[in-house]
Amino acid sequence: MNQKIIKILIVEDSPVALIILKRIFASSAEIEVVGTAANGVDGLELIPKLQPDVICTDLHMARMNGLEFTREVMMNFPRPILVISASVREKDTANVFKLLEAGAVDVFPKPETGLKSDYDRLRQELINKVKILSGVKVFTLHKNRVKKIEKPERKSIETYGTLPSPLLIKTRPSSTIKVVAIGASTGGPQALQTILTQLPPNFPIPGLCIQHISEGFLEGLVNWLDSQSRVRVKIALAGELLQPGVVYFPPEGHHLEINGSDRCICSARPPVGGHRPSISVTLNSVARQYGSKAIGVLLSGMGKDGADGMLAIARAGGLTIAQDEATSVVFGMPKEAIALGGARHILPINAIAPLLISKVSC
Repeated sequence: MNQKIIKILIVEDSPVALIILKRIFASSAEIEVVGTAANGVDGLELIPKLQPDVICTDLHMARMNGLEFTREVMMNFPRPILVISASVREKDTANVFKLLEAGAVDVFPKPETGLKSDYDRLRQELINKVKILSGVKVFTLHKNRVKKIEKPERKSIETYGTLPSPLLIKTRPSSTIKVVAIGASTGGPQALQTILTQLPPNFPIPGLCIQHISEGFLEGLVNWLDSQSRVRVKIALAGELLQPGVVYFPPEGHHLEINGSDRCICSARPPVGGHRPSISVTLNSVARQYGSKAIGVLLSGMGKDGADGMLAIARAGGLTIAQDEATSVVFGMPKEAIALGGARHILPINAIAPLLISKVSC
């Protein structure tokens, strides 16, 4: 039986970057570059003719930039888009996440010529990412979703009365649930955006988030989520005391655990299951420290990272939530948690935050 070839369209205005990307994809027998375009306008013309499985696009291009291009693709020819950008080196990652908001699935740093070891590592990572994206679910972007999202005001508790019930939380902190830990991979940034933007500013417990993301993009992700959320979103510091209404991500390339004094442990010990940070490391730590007073959430992503941690929380009497298949870009990690018996609730992404809010209300 012949293996299906993954057809790639590259939209890239740098001749050097285009050569590198074509060379990388040519090294895989499972991938074929069926077309290239130097800008979004030309790229849009090629899509109906070439019917690519995955589109790789840059952010900054003449005539039509990556953001406009992504919006047009998702409204007219929805398919997986991978943002391959040098913005990670230019400290412009905030704009990259606007493409994810517009419907792109994932981000990747633009490969450069340099050390062979770095090139080989990036080459394999990029090929693997394209293989994953070729099988993901995409959601059509409607015109009413492309409006600019303004940064929400972090209102005082007294003025936060406009949200409908059950999104209004009583001000007394919960005596039962102490922490919520969330893990995500492919499709995770968009899922995290959906959850965190629904949480009110007086959310009475801390949150921990582990997101698999390409090197260099973590700070941009955290800043993007913080700019749109009423809770505070930040990168954890070693030894930092957890605070209610704050969501913590581990520093790049570090695992995140919590000790018996509610303080962050950020370690660079070896990857677990190929991941650092590992979702499983964080969820298992939460299970040990908080037991039945913990909530574990596993969102869209490939593989099984976090599944055993969800089971550990469930066995300790905590609450566990897996994102459902219908709203997951990749129903891998949630499916593994469900198969292990580690998911008490299986919910669409829009229903997760309301459940979290209801569980910490008192």
